[in-house]
Amino acid sequence: MGKQTGFMEYDRQTRRERDPLKRTKDWFDYTIPLTDKEIQIQGARCMDCGVPTCHTGMELDGVTTGCPVYHLIPEWNELVYQGKWKEALELAHVQNNFPEFTGIACPAPCEGACVLGINKPPVAIRTIERAIIEKGFAEGWVVPSPPKKRTGKKVAVVGSGPAGLAAAAQLNKAGHLVTVFERSDRVGGLLTYGIPEMKLSYDIVMRRVAILEQEGIKFLTNTEVGKDITKEALKQQFDAIILCSGATVHRDLQVEGNHLKGIHFAMDFLHANTKSLLDSNLQDDNYISAAGKDVVVIGGGDTGTDCLATAVRHNCKSLVQFDIYDKKGFVREMETNPWPQYPKIHRVEYGHKEAGRVFGSDPRAYTVMTKKLVGDEYGNVKEVHTMNVKLCYDEAGNKIRKEIPGTDKVWPADLVLIAIGFRGPEQTLLQHFGVDTTDKSTALAEYDDYRTNVDGIFAAGDMRRGQSLIVWAIHEGRGAARECDRYLMGETVLP
Repeated sequence: MGKQTGFMEYDRQTRRERDPLKRTKDWFDYTIPLTDKEIQIQGARCMDCGVPTCHTGMELDGVTTGCPVYHLIPEWNELVYQGKWKEALELAHVQNNFPEFTGIACPAPCEGACVLGINKPPVAIRTIERAIIEKGFAEGWVVPSPPKKRTGKKVAVVGSGPAGLAAAAQLNKAGHLVTVFERSDRVGGLLTYGIPEMKLSYDIVMRRVAILEQEGIKFLTNTEVGKDITKEALKQQFDAIILCSGATVHRDLQVEGNHLKGIHFAMDFLHANTKSLLDSNLQDDNYISAAGKDVVVIGGGDTGTDCLATAVRHNCKSLVQFDIYDKKGFVREMETNPWPQYPKIHRVEYGHKEAGRVFGSDPRAYTVMTKKLVGDEYGNVKEVHTMNVKLCYDEAGNKIRKEIPGTDKVWPADLVLIAIGFRGPEQTLLQHFGVDTTDKSTALAEYDDYRTNVDGIFAAGDMRRGQSLIVWAIHEGRGAARECDRYLMGETVLP
């Protein structure tokens, strides 16, 4: 371990944040990096546990705990403490192709499983991880490493999100010729168009994509498989295909008035904003503006928070976020949420801080259920009608929500953003290839095997497992690449 008493001597410190009020005037990274010395001190807090739980991802009580890509966390924490940044970078890449993506956008289930977190704030693993990769890029250590030999085998990867990029990177390492097909105009999937610029800059995505291109991977954008190129053409040109198109079918709000103008899915709102921002710095007006509007965000997760931060930067008139769950405590309830489960605690994320500074209070309203949406004579949404609910259980133990009489409320709304998740993958692509699906509409392929019912076709990421974390997508992309390599070569060189 880095320092035997480090966890007793030093307090947890994560990346600092720019002033919430000032940063809402731009689209730059809202965080400020720590110094090398500060990061080394954070590395010293790692106890190098005899049985570390931070690095092994699993699901407990339906929630991920520990790192699904099996990051060598205690090892690179110690190296950082010792100032051996280049060695730490090498270890950070052993299990994870993209530490910069997880260091920014992963909810850090590793920290939830940190042993130190039993009775103290856990090690700032995500902050350290991001510092390692940024140090690597700054020092010029992250360079293209194309394979020394090519196998002559060709693989098509459909989708350029984290699962597709991970699969492509691993297959290329094995010496196969990889082409990634992306229907959007830019590479990255939800990394690009699902996470706002101030949280994950497109430059960071393209910085990695440029290296993958130099290593020999080919990217084809504006190319929709099944429309611009058929399965017959793909099968003729490639020896194997990996489907990594995500789970992009929105979960709709099934209430009266959901057809009104001014109601949008969160991802449509975020996608249009990022595209317009990258295309023209929002000068083309090809986005859904929240300027001067009463904005209601339905959904209390990270995507809803990203909508808050985006709407604030548009200079909206008012802003509220509905969370159907009750407000949690600031400290983990050990009886109902014991370590190493992911801590179910109240969190104040960047979007909440920004909205709070602009409007004077936290924008969230808890235990709120939307009952109906009301429009004006022109078909534009003008009101959201809600009622508070209480979580109960029926005789079979199933969760039900009972409405609380007398809690009816009407909220003004010119723009309503639905951020309640996804139902599963789009079926068009799966049907085009004749891939069998599960009762949840995901591609039918066993975990750790990833083969579909169609010979030579694999599925990974959200398309196979349903809506999940970026770190699971990378894990599955790597796994599908391994099994695809085995299919092509009879054995595999990939982990």
